[in-house]
Amino acid sequence: MRHRLHTGAAYTGHGMPADTANLVRAFTAQHGCKPQFVAEAPGRVNLIGEYTDYNGGFVLPVAIDRTTAVAVAPREDDRLRVHSVDHDQRDDFSLDNARRHPMGGWRNYVRGVLWALLDSQLPLRGVDLSISGDVPQAAGLSSSAALELALAGAICAASGVQLPPREMALLCQRAEHMYAGVQCGIMDQFAAALAQEGCALFIDCQSLETEDVPLPSGIAIVVIDSKVPRALAGTPYNRRRDECAEAARALGLPSLRSAQQSEIESLPDNLRRRARHVVSENARVLASKAALRDGDGGALGRLFVESHNSLRDDFEASTPEIDLLVELANAAPGAIGARLTGGGFGGCTVNLVEAAEAQRFAEVVVSQYRGRTGLDGEAHICRTVNGMQVRDA
Repeated sequence: MRHRLHTGAAYTGHGMPADTANLVRAFTAQHGCKPQFVAEAPGRVNLIGEYTDYNGGFVLPVAIDRTTAVAVAPREDDRLRVHSVDHDQRDDFSLDNARRHPMGGWRNYVRGVLWALLDSQLPLRGVDLSISGDVPQAAGLSSSAALELALAGAICAASGVQLPPREMALLCQRAEHMYAGVQCGIMDQFAAALAQEGCALFIDCQSLETEDVPLPSGIAIVVIDSKVPRALAGTPYNRRRDECAEAARALGLPSLRSAQQSEIESLPDNLRRRARHVVSENARVLASKAALRDGDGGALGRLFVESHNSLRDDFEASTPEIDLLVELANAAPGAIGARLTGGGFGGCTVNLVEAAEAQRFAEVVVSQYRGRTGLDGEAHICRTVNGMQVRDA
């Protein structure tokens, strides 16, 4: 098990996506009627391929059983009345007034998604919305994309609009760029919209082609939250994107996707290191896809180590706490590989673990981490799920 993984159905962990019964009850109490639909979209964890998506490269995420759900009912007027159950906060505005809210936060995700849908000339109607979810926030598990896709699915369903999931994901990416100020790539929204249970979603972020890659049996995905919070708009995330774009321009390339290792040696030191990470990480994604298909746990473990070291040293996106989590994980029972996942600067690690050891692995790593840092780290043994779904309430 340490080096070879069985092909077949993936380990499914424990738990189901969040029960929406409480959301339906909260909607009814808030709006005085029952919802017509519930849209639910998952968070994601990226197995490997960090900072490659907006460079036209390759990524390999999975959708996980931490979700955001939106209950919706159509209105007879053009107003949107929105209730965040988890925050016990509200918003109320009209279809022709989806400007940014001065308080920011979750309200701007609602307004941004509405703006993106309206900007595409979709015939929307007023709706009542209630929102709840269990995707950890500020942890690198893409709670924002889960919220965006669930909102888009709910608003479109209540308006009678049929929109392909791929197109919906692209509109939600625009919303995040314009309203949240995060220049994200397409990975998060594609994972929330298109992922399949039991599979990783290989995405070519240049062509936007996707491929479902079955996960081997005997492997568990354990996400460990460092409890070092970060909001990407307030970290060097956007600066890293600018540095990658600067490196591509210096090489005369549209993106770093087509850069060769030999070319980047001529760049200034900081741009050379950023580009070196992107080029090497793309190669690691392709190698990881092959290792998953072959059930080669040893190769996956080595690729995870290389990826984290590159993120730490060349891309400078890690933190001492994340580095410690990776160190502890790689020495824990059942470990296959551990690395930083998501936008970095805090957040989570992703760990591939022998399924039989998943619970013990999580307990050992979290206990040691808490003892070393005093931070209340938290482990999630994740089940893979499908992308955004809309169903009758």
